[in-house]
Amino acid sequence: MKHSLNRLPPFTLTRSPATHIILMRLDIYLVYLLLRLFGLLPLRWLQAIGAGLGRLTLRRGGRMARYTAVNMAIARPALNDAVRAALVREAMIEGGKSITEIVKIWGAGAERALDLVREVRGEALFDAALAAGKGVIIAAPHLGCWELLNYWLCRKTPMAILYRPPRIAAVEALLRKVRGALAPEQVRAEGAGVRTLYKRLASGGTVGILPDQKPRAGEGEFAPFFGREAMTMVLLPRLAARTGATVLFAFAERLPRGKGYRIHFLPAPDGLDDADLPRACAALNRGVENCVELAFAQYQWHYKRYSADNRPSPY
Repeated sequence: MKHSLNRLPPFTLTRSPATHIILMRLDIYLVYLLLRLFGLLPLRWLQAIGAGLGRLTLRRGGRMARYTAVNMAIARPALNDAVRAALVREAMIEGGKSITEIVKIWGAGAERALDLVREVRGEALFDAALAAGKGVIIAAPHLGCWELLNYWLCRKTPMAILYRPPRIAAVEALLRKVRGALAPEQVRAEGAGVRTLYKRLASGGTVGILPDQKPRAGEGEFAPFFGREAMTMVLLPRLAARTGATVLFAFAERLPRGKGYRIHFLPAPDGLDDADLPRACAALNRGVENCVELAFAQYQWHYKRYSADNRPSPY
C-alpha cells in the first residue's frame, strides 16, 4: 500500500494541565532533528555559509537579485552605479545570513539563542511602556533577526503576534516545537484574530506586528517609504489610536563576524496614531525607515514592497 506524506495530518496538538505535547509529521520531525544537530555549529560558521549563499544567488541573478537592485535604486537614487552595486551585494550577503542563522536560533533552543544577545539599546523605553500598563505594540520590521527578537520579548512578557499561517500547514508544528516555552501566542490576520489583539491591548498586554507587511486589498493606504509610495497597513495605526497603547519599533541587529546580536528599541514617530490614515501610515513608514538606517543592508530588500494591484510595478 502506498502512502503519501502529503496525506498525513499536519500535526496533532494534545494539551494537559502539566504539559503540551506536539506530534509532528515524520518528515517535519526529521527537519527538527537536523535543526538540533546543525544548531550545534558556531553562529559564525552558519553565517559564513549564508554569506556564500547570498554571493551565489547574486552571481546567478534571478528574482531576488533583481528585486533587491530595484529597491536599492528607489531607496538610494543618488548613489552611482558602482556604489549601489556594492550595496546590493552587501544586502544579498546579509539576506543569505538571515536564512542560515535561523538554524542556530531554532536549533539551539530559545534560551541558548538568547545568549547571543550582546547588547540592548533603548530597553528603558520598553520597560517604561510595560510599567504604564496601557498596552504595548511592538512594530518589528523585516530587519536583522526578528525571530531572536521574539524570544527576547517573550522572556520579558507574554506576547501575541499577528501572523499568516505558513503555506505548508505541517510547518506550524515545527514552529511551536522550536520556540518552546518562549513561543508567542500566534494570532491569525483575520477578524477574530484582530479582535484578540484589541482585547490584549485593552488589558495592558503586548502585541507584535510586522509593520512593513504588505496588506491585503482594502486594508492599506499608500504612504511614502524611502521616497516612493508603498501600500502600507492601516491595522497598526488603528490599534494605536483606538487603544492608546504605546508603539515602539524594535529589531535585532546582526553583529559582524558571528559575534551575536544587538537589540534596538526606538520610539514611534509623531502622528502614528493620527485619525487621518495617510498621515498615520506615513509616520509608520518613517518608523521603519529609522530602524533600517541603523542596519541598512540587513533589511529584507528582496521583498516586493512597492508592488500594488492598481499601480504599475517597478519590478
